[in-house]
Amino acid sequence: MIILENRRNWYGCIHHSWPIDLIKCKTKSLESMGKKSIYQPEVYHDILARIDKLSFESAPQWGTMDAAQMMAHCAAILDVSNGKPLENTPFVARLFKGMIRKMVVGEKPYPKSSKTHPQYLQSSSKDFELEKQHLLKSLEKSRKMEGEETKHALFGALTKEEKGWSSYKHLDHHLTQFGV
Repeated sequence: MIILENRRNWYGCIHHSWPIDLIKCKTKSLESMGKKSIYQPEVYHDILARIDKLSFESAPQWGTMDAAQMMAHCAAILDVSNGKPLENTPFVARLFKGMIRKMVVGEKPYPKSSKTHPQYLQSSSKDFELEKQHLLKSLEKSRKMEGEETKHALFGALTKEEKGWSSYKHLDHHLTQFGV
C-alpha cells in the first residue's frame, strides 16, 4: 500500500512525490536499518568487486571449503532462492524451519563453520573459473528477478527486502571468510 501527501509510508518514511522519493525512501530505510541488499547498486557492485579479488590460491580464515567450493556453495544457495527445488531436506530442518528462517533473514551474523543443508555441501574438487562464472550468473539472475515473487523451497515466500538482505548477508559471510 502506498500512502502519499506528507504521510508516512509503511517503511516509516515521509515522502511527497511519486515515484522517486519513495524509491529513495526505501533505500534509505534499508540502509538505516543496517541491512544491505544485493538490489542496491552500490552493494551489488561491491560484491562483484570482492568476488573478483578471489583467486585459486585464496585461503579460508575458517572452515574447510576452498575458494571454488565456496563459490559453488554460494551459487547453489542463490539458485534455490531463485526457485530451484531443494532436495532431501532433513526432517529436523523442516521441523525447525521457522528458527532457521529467522537466522537467515535476521540481523545477527552467521556463526563461523555453521552447518548447512546437505544440498549445499561442497566436498568434491571444483573448477575455480567455472564456479566463479556460475556464482556470477546466479547473482545476476537474482538481480534480474528483483520484485518477482519467488517461493523458497524451505521458507516459503520471502519479501524483496528479505531476499536481498539474506543474499547479501550470506555472500558477505563467505567473502569475509576468504579475506575479501
